[in-house]
Amino acid sequence: MSTPRFGPLVLVASVLAALGAGVGVTALVLHRPAPADAGTGGSEHVHTTYVCPMHPSITSDKPGECPICGMQLVPANAPPPQASAAAGGRKLLFYRSPMDPKVTSPTPRKDEMGMDFVPVYSDEVEGSAPSTSGLATVGIDPQRQQLIGLRTAPVTEGTVGGSWRTVGRVAVDETRVHHVSLKFSGFIERVYVDYVGKQVRAGEPLFSIYSPEVASAEEEYLLALKTRDSLGTGAVQAGEDLVTAARERLKLWDIPEQEIRRLESTRKAQRTVTLYTPMSGVVTKKDVVMGHRIAEGDMPYEITDLSQVWVLADAYESDLERVKLGTPATLTLQAFPNRQFPGKVIFIDPILDSKTRTAKVRLAFPNPTGELRPEMFGEVTLRTPPRKGLSIPTDAIIDSGTRKVVFVALGEGKFRPQEVKIGATDGERAEVLEGLAAGDQVVTRANFLVDSESRLRASLSALEGAGK
Repeated sequence: MSTPRFGPLVLVASVLAALGAGVGVTALVLHRPAPADAGTGGSEHVHTTYVCPMHPSITSDKPGECPICGMQLVPANAPPPQASAAAGGRKLLFYRSPMDPKVTSPTPRKDEMGMDFVPVYSDEVEGSAPSTSGLATVGIDPQRQQLIGLRTAPVTEGTVGGSWRTVGRVAVDETRVHHVSLKFSGFIERVYVDYVGKQVRAGEPLFSIYSPEVASAEEEYLLALKTRDSLGTGAVQAGEDLVTAARERLKLWDIPEQEIRRLESTRKAQRTVTLYTPMSGVVTKKDVVMGHRIAEGDMPYEITDLSQVWVLADAYESDLERVKLGTPATLTLQAFPNRQFPGKVIFIDPILDSKTRTAKVRLAFPNPTGELRPEMFGEVTLRTPPRKGLSIPTDAIIDSGTRKVVFVALGEGKFRPQEVKIGATDGERAEVLEGLAAGDQVVTRANFLVDSESRLRASLSALEGAGK
């Protein structure tokens, strides 16, 4: 039993003297303080303070926005989460960081940025059964969405598959390479094309060579001509056969036609023979100097025609279906950023590379001005036929290597993981073959944070199920 509190004690002593009474009486009067005002219930008025969740130093006595980041101010002295949970009949499991779902705490706390940890309730974990293996539906309130910069974009229906990009390397057209080789031995007397990279035209002199074999063959040809002229009319055919055999021998040694005609006109052999360029192009190999002895079968020059070049590109297995012979393409180079070189597919490697899991695609590009130089790297865009379909931004796709997942907005802050099948992509948007419908909203920014949250919720759900 508690002892009542009394106000000030007032002692009133009255000594009454009455005639004929002779008795003194002392009276004690105790005054209790007035009761508290029933209208206030004995409690004082509580003022609510609002604070920015991002900048705790910003406070206000009324709702508003933070002058630094623009976020809505939240009550700083709101009832603790435990009380709210108890009032709502929800079981509080733990608290976690709003920026890193992997960081949890059994009690309320703040992270290094001063942000309050977010409570996680049992109904949130149990009510988010994984719709995709290893992932679960998550709930993110608008305040947190604004905090992590979450953005969504709709699934649109339109034209897809109009182009396909890959990296290509400029290479020499192997069908336009010519090796200048000798069919006789000799000694180099003079070199006209004396360095690699020199532009040459068909018919220009390459080098002069002295060959005892060629000199002997020329003498035989001159002798055949003389014999034919000296024979009578009855042996004309025999003389013509000798001349034809000697001429054919010179041709088989690649002696120029103009040199044979000179022999016929002058009837005199020269010490050296000059060989000429068989085609126009660029000298890509030179293995000859003055005084050099060349044996039969040696290759003193290699000449490459660069008026057309190849571009070698890699195509993954998923892209091979769209690449066909004759598919038009364009090439963009860093050296010429504002130009596009036209070409087309001329060959698709029938064997896949076991290491890169790609097939080589060979494209032919005209190069009349020589601007496309072998070993250049550029971006190849293949113009595949467009078609109608669904597409989403490529930023919305989380590719784990074995599957592709997006997060679909369900409304009221709920996001559901959805495995999708992707088709053609141009680097910015990707074709959706399965998993989504037109109008669905998918997360395009902060989806990796949503993915971490989803994985955590799925793991907790699995643990809850194992404990029952």
